[in-house]
Amino acid sequence: MSFLSENVIPGNHGKVFGTDATKHKDLVRIKNKILTVKGVNDVIIDEEIFPKEFTVYTKALVKVKDIEDAVIFTGFHVISQDLLKL
Repeated sequence: MSFLSENVIPGNHGKVFGTDATKHKDLVRIKNKILTVKGVNDVIIDEEIFPKEFTVYTKALVKVKDIEDAVIFTGFHVISQDLLKL
C-alpha cells in the first residue's frame, strides 16, 4: 500500500469508490454517511454505470479506511477503485 492508495488527497480530483449498493435510496444513504466523515467536502454518485460508483472530494487528508468504516454501518461496502489495476 502507498500513501496515495490509503488516503483521499484534497483537491479537484477526488477518489473513486465502487459499491455493492444498487438502489437509489441506498446510494443516498451511503452518500449521507460519507459526508459525516470529517474532512469530506462532497460526494458525487454515478448511477449510470455498474457497479455504482462514488467520487469523494475532501478539504483535508482523509483515510480511505475511515470512509470504508463509515459505510459499513449502512450495511454496504465501498472499495477504492485505485486498488484494482487492470
